[in-house]
Amino acid sequence: MTDHIAETVKSYILEAFLPGANPAELTDETPLISAGILDSLATVRLVAFLEEQFKIEVAAYEATADNLDTITQVASLVRSKLAT
Repeated sequence: MTDHIAETVKSYILEAFLPGANPAELTDETPLISAGILDSLATVRLVAFLEEQFKIEVAAYEATADNLDTITQVASLVRSKLAT
C-alpha cells in the first residue's frame, strides 16, 4: 500500500525545491533540512503547502527538523494532525 501523504509531500518537494532531480534519489528517509534541501524559507513554504493541502494547522514550535527532516517525519506529523 502506498502512503498517499508521503507521495504528495515527495511530489511537492521534487517540484518546488528539486526541479530536474531524479525522483529515485529522494527517499522517505532522505534528510531534508539537515542536508540543506530545505532552508528556513523552504520550510515555511512546505508548512504552508501542508496546511493548504491537508487542511491542518502546524504550530510554529512544530515546524522543526524533528518533525520535518524526512518525508516519513512530515507524513507522520500530517497523520497526527488529521487524527485529532
